[in-house]
Amino acid sequence: MLPEHWIVLPTYNEAENILRMLEVIQRLPEPFGVLVVDDNSPDGTAQLVRQYQAEHPNAPVALLVRPAKEGLGRAYESGFQWVLKHTSAQYIYEMDADFSHPPRYLVDLRRALGEADLVVGSRYLRGVNVVNWPLSRILLSYGASWYVRLVTGLPVSDPTAGFVGYRRSLLEKILAIGPIRFRGYAFQIEMKYKAYLAGARIVEVPIVFVEREAGYSKMSRQVIQEAIWGVLWLRFRRRRLREALSCAATPAESSAPASLSEGAP
Repeated sequence: MLPEHWIVLPTYNEAENILRMLEVIQRLPEPFGVLVVDDNSPDGTAQLVRQYQAEHPNAPVALLVRPAKEGLGRAYESGFQWVLKHTSAQYIYEMDADFSHPPRYLVDLRRALGEADLVVGSRYLRGVNVVNWPLSRILLSYGASWYVRLVTGLPVSDPTAGFVGYRRSLLEKILAIGPIRFRGYAFQIEMKYKAYLAGARIVEVPIVFVEREAGYSKMSRQVIQEAIWGVLWLRFRRRRLREALSCAATPAESSAPASLSEGAP
């Protein structure tokens, strides 16, 4: 029987992390399914996932390989759609594959989703809980959070956070109004803002964010610029987004689960 809780794990050149991440998740005290969404990593990340599947045939681990790297937002959207179509999961999570989001906090997010529609693993709920970042990066991230809250009114202390859990019904509603607009980290803001406009119950859970030990960051100037202008776009579209979400219909019944190999080449 497939678990009700599934994690969407986007990867690009995460060969140094992916096997250890899968092993740690499968050892958690509560069961989680994992969908790895790989953007055709040249370092062989997808092949390592196939190796893991072959060695652990009973583990709820699926693989979706996309033809090319198109950005975080596109990867997550593909992953969310896959989980909604091929599993009956009622709770869907997103997190990084590089251990900057320690998997142990999944248990806390899972518990919080019992009372919430959206749960955010927050770096800034109780001060600044970030390890191994230079001061300039901390100021950029914390300043971005302040900017988002100021412009949008989003009542979340860490609106750019990438460690998030959704109830299925909320995720279906957000995706029902159209494709995700932003490709980079502005995607994280877009999803939380749409959830807020949809009237979702949002809860933050404190985490300690740890900078990756292996691999490299995908942050770029283009990603930062998209986030700056994206926030203004979201605020300008506030009324239309709220109306669309209020009218959005979600499926009455979940799709029947399919084989975990479906969608993987």
